[in-house]
Amino acid sequence: MLVRVPESEPVVREWRLRHTYDAPLGIPAHVTLLFPWVPADELDDATEERLAQILRKTEPFDVAFARTARFPAVLYLEPHPPERFSALPEAIAAEWPEHPPYAGEHETVIPHLTVAESEDDELLERIRAAVDPQLPVKTRVTEAELFEEDPDGRWHERRRFPLAS
Repeated sequence: MLVRVPESEPVVREWRLRHTYDAPLGIPAHVTLLFPWVPADELDDATEERLAQILRKTEPFDVAFARTARFPAVLYLEPHPPERFSALPEAIAAEWPEHPPYAGEHETVIPHLTVAESEDDELLERIRAAVDPQLPVKTRVTEAELFEEDPDGRWHERRRFPLAS
């Protein structure tokens, strides 16, 4: 489950294709809402409708990605305000507590748009130097998307879920 950020593609696309595992597999620039989530073989119309109802309770919102930040091996764009992104996965996980964000690996989930992943700090700093002058990236979030993996390991959009209108 993710929020696509197409306005960021001119800034991050090439970096993501070369330095993330998911972009070459079909995942666009995005902020993750919940992953992993319900396995594809357990998804049905009722489950998707429960998800749609949760997302319809959220008003569309504006967000800016005005600066880069780092996890130890990740360079990312930081959304502002982050709270709107935090509320969505919390609401989804509350409905499906058996599927916590990132399988419960992180106590606190920090909303972010991954630009590059690498153990090479110098590489990440060079990418940061190239990306920073192209910021801010601004967008209006009006929907979330559910992606699923095919048998070849490629990811495809399964369904879009509009926020409240």
